[in-house]
Amino acid sequence: RSEPSRRLLGGRARDGCAAMSSDSMPSDAPPAARVAETVLKVTDLKKHFPIHRGVLSRVVAHVQAVDGVSFEIRRGETLCLVGESGCGKSTVAKSITRLETPTAGKIELNGVDITHLEGEPLRLQRRQMQMVFQDPYSSLNPRLSAGAIVAEPLTNFDIANGTELDARVAELFQHVGLRPESIAKFPHEFSGGQRQRLGIARALAVNPRLIIADEPVSALDVSVQAQVLNLLIDLQEQFQLAYLFV
Repeated sequence: RSEPSRRLLGGRARDGCAAMSSDSMPSDAPPAARVAETVLKVTDLKKHFPIHRGVLSRVVAHVQAVDGVSFEIRRGETLCLVGESGCGKSTVAKSITRLETPTAGKIELNGVDITHLEGEPLRLQRRQMQMVFQDPYSSLNPRLSAGAIVAEPLTNFDIANGTELDARVAELFQHVGLRPESIAKFPHEFSGGQRQRLGIARALAVNPRLIIADEPVSALDVSVQAQVLNLLIDLQEQFQLAYLFV
């Protein structure tokens, strides 16, 4: 395992997942203090997909993609969800972000139950969690400039506009190691590692407390993987982010 991976995921193991906390609460801390630090708590999460057959498309069975997953992540902590291909890791991530509706279980984000939220309340909660996707190219809109891609969540949540928006975008580019003059470029003009940095900048734009990273370096060259992992470590230490690595 590379040094960045050891730093990011080399902490204590919990339920088969490796985790590290950059500011872990001491074990004798008051319960109220520990609860206050919990960013994400998943309890007995289940997601079953129906199998339809026949002319009337009747449900004849269910695929149990996720069946009884429970864990929690505190501020500044990294938790890695590990399993073979097709075991439901990405379905867990999509269920947490409510891109998939859970069949059963409970998802709490910063103490708020988001399991059954819909509409505007769910949209507002999504500001607290963002995703970094596996493919750094297909996750970016090729018709938008790099600056517009990073600015999009800021305008969607009415966080900034005008000169304030431009300054915030330039600041995010600096945070992820991209030059401000790259703001006008388009995704195809960046390397794979730079595109992933762009995706990370977009995820950071709304100041989330939780970032869900779905195999964020698997599509990159080995030499670039270490750079992106080191960037994620530095950002976690700077902003006390909670990470869920898939």
